[in-house]
Amino acid sequence: MESEERPSARLSTARSRELGEELRRVRHRARMSTAFVADALGWSLGKLSKLETGSRGTSPWEIGTLLGRCGADKPTRDRVLAIASEVDGGNFLRRHEPWPDTLTAVAVHEHAARTVTTYEPLVVPSLAQTEDYAYALTRDRDLTEARMTRQDALRRPGGPEMVIYIHEAALRLVVGDAKVMRDQLLRLTLMCGWSRISPRIIPMSAPSHTVLRHSATLLTFSSPTKPLAYAETETATVFHDDPSAISAYEAKMRQLERVVLSPAHSRDVFARWADAYDRDHRSAPEAKRDSA
Repeated sequence: MESEERPSARLSTARSRELGEELRRVRHRARMSTAFVADALGWSLGKLSKLETGSRGTSPWEIGTLLGRCGADKPTRDRVLAIASEVDGGNFLRRHEPWPDTLTAVAVHEHAARTVTTYEPLVVPSLAQTEDYAYALTRDRDLTEARMTRQDALRRPGGPEMVIYIHEAALRLVVGDAKVMRDQLLRLTLMCGWSRISPRIIPMSAPSHTVLRHSATLLTFSSPTKPLAYAETETATVFHDDPSAISAYEAKMRQLERVVLSPAHSRDVFARWADAYDRDHRSAPEAKRDSA
């Protein structure tokens, strides 16, 4: 039993925490307590607890045994065993099956984060979208609902401090119609007064720089957990906790902070855009017919 506990001394990684959360969810779905599962497998309670928090590892064979004991279905077994068999090299990719907002690696780390800093060049970032804007962008009701649930989790009491960088190009790009944009800009204006959330504008006048090209999100945690960064592609999200990759993301966020507008100036710009879209909405033929 003594040798069994030695792996617990290691620090967790992003992938081990993702794996642990997957195992915890499997056990919860089976409505089995940690004490019951540990006893059934002949494990110590500490071994199972540390495995679920990502602070120790075990063999894929033991993980398969745990999944079988909890009655996990084949797609779940295949997904979890694929994670367990990966080489933990500080970078990993997760396909959107079906959406980025429901990825376990996103949920477990956003919930634990102390700070979240995110940037989008052409759209309002997912964490600040209204429901109508998200639907107009994705045309998927289930994805929109998942995105709203994700936002609610982040805004819970004790949630992370969030800085949301938005390029002014995203305010000019009409998603949906003028009403959708008006409501989205009003939301951003109001968010400037919320605690723990700071939406900031990178103006069109900002100097051209390579950091403006791609979206990015950087999460930090209480010590000793290392930062985590990720970026979405069309079909997958790429995660990094390798120190060299984190340094690149930290440098990107520092550069964005140099060109961003102040919180007060950002709020004024959001409000002006909201007024402009409100005028467009009121002057649209549909609005005139509705008021007739």
